[in-house]
Amino acid sequence: MTRLFNIVDAFSRLLFWIAQLVTVVLVISMIYEVVARYAFGAPTMWAFDISYMCTGSLFVLGAAYALREDAHVRIDFLAQKMPAAFRRRLEGVVFVFLLTPMFAALSKFAVERAWRAWTTSEVESVSPWAPLMWPFFSILAVGLIALTLQQLVHGLRAFRGQDEPTFKLEA
Repeated sequence: MTRLFNIVDAFSRLLFWIAQLVTVVLVISMIYEVVARYAFGAPTMWAFDISYMCTGSLFVLGAAYALREDAHVRIDFLAQKMPAAFRRRLEGVVFVFLLTPMFAALSKFAVERAWRAWTTSEVESVSPWAPLMWPFFSILAVGLIALTLQQLVHGLRAFRGQDEPTFKLEA
């Protein structure tokens, strides 16, 4: 089980590293757009598409790592009043039996959408640049799959409780 945990954690770290590179692409492209628009009066036709694709990619590529590092915002005023063992079990149930199946369904839909975009050579229809959409949809699918796996691992870690030194559940 620990090997599975380590593999999923490593995959989340890899996607987080890729998200950092996407951040660099986003910043450089926006700087280029601002300079082109205001210094030379020649805005690009691709800046908007790059910005929303990079931002969406950042969100999904970093989500699994954020879950791994317990960086997501949670409202746990009720959970704080429960005994720690009950909280761990409740978190395990919610992550394994509620969130993981929901995000598995979302991941399946994202994979199907990426595949459809690939097979039809779909382009962004409202953009003058008209970029192919399958790379963006594929990134969304990979990020959702990683988040789904990380949710499963998080829930299993919650069930293991104190035996897992990396599991963080603060009171």
